[in-house]
Amino acid sequence: MVLSVVLKCIYPPPASAVVSAMTAISFLSMCNAGYMESKGKHMKYSKLWSQADHEKEKSKIPSKKGMFLVYTPAFLAGFASLFLFPDGDFRFTLLRLCVTTHFFKRVLEVLFVHRFSGWMDLEAAITISLSYFLSSTTIIYAQHLTQGLPEPEFDLKYVGILLFLLGISGNLYHHYLLSKLRSEGEKQYKIPRGGLFNKVICPHYLFEIVVFLGISCVSQTLYSCALASGISFYLMGRSYATKKWYESKFEDFPKDVKALVPYIF
Repeated sequence: MVLSVVLKCIYPPPASAVVSAMTAISFLSMCNAGYMESKGKHMKYSKLWSQADHEKEKSKIPSKKGMFLVYTPAFLAGFASLFLFPDGDFRFTLLRLCVTTHFFKRVLEVLFVHRFSGWMDLEAAITISLSYFLSSTTIIYAQHLTQGLPEPEFDLKYVGILLFLLGISGNLYHHYLLSKLRSEGEKQYKIPRGGLFNKVICPHYLFEIVVFLGISCVSQTLYSCALASGISFYLMGRSYATKKWYESKFEDFPKDVKALVPYIF
């Protein structure tokens, strides 16, 4: 019964070996990355990457430049798609706007919101950048392949818009709170406060998941569902690792603060 409901919510899988392969690769790779994060094998950026690891790396760049490199190609792919496919239907236009807006926001946050104090492994920056770029181009291409097909029985695009706006607003707000934790020149970490930080240590990840759930509902393709699911699993693993990190660094870390979902996880 669940499968029949799901099938009524998505377009039929496209006759594209590339999209089919990317669907499997995206889901499995993100799930594996989330599992590795939960086991302490972290991506080579942010506070979870230990100082000892920093010193072992020879090719590293300032975190701000690294994160700019991470998000810019995906933003440019989304922006270019608005002109490369001028005749798409309303759903296709919405999807491209969501993808472009999401990564444009990320670029603006790197430039004007986030405070950076460390380094990022160049190889990791290139790998993550390529992953985001491929995800953006694949989700857009998969949507392009639905043009002219009958709409799914259950139309979720308006629900998707609401989820996307909620997610991107909540994510931005909690990134802003994080940016205000430290004064100019400060480098020490602090326990985040305010907003949903009083309930979970990674509310920005929670709203990131909501963003991609919204994009998935706007798109209603198998690839977008796989991508949203994979990102959710990855951020679950990373939030779990983040909570463990804070507990190891701060003896006064609140016992009732969860990792990702208030009162639950």
